[in-house]
Amino acid sequence: MSGKYELYSDQSSGFRFRLKASNGDIVMTSESYKTKASAEQGLERAQRTATTTRVVDLTAAVSE
Repeated sequence: MSGKYELYSDQSSGFRFRLKASNGDIVMTSESYKTKASAEQGLERAQRTATTTRVVDLTAAVSE
């Protein structure tokens, strides 16, 4: 089974989406949206950009 996105209502009566890995772990959670339609639009944007977005390592300046 592959990962999946879930759209849900949060405790503040808003709407969020999250990405769950195939093992059930939550990989990411969105901000809270006021309407379900807005959350759906945010989810669509996330799905479109996820495959083309580059990773910027902001820890490069931090010594290990």
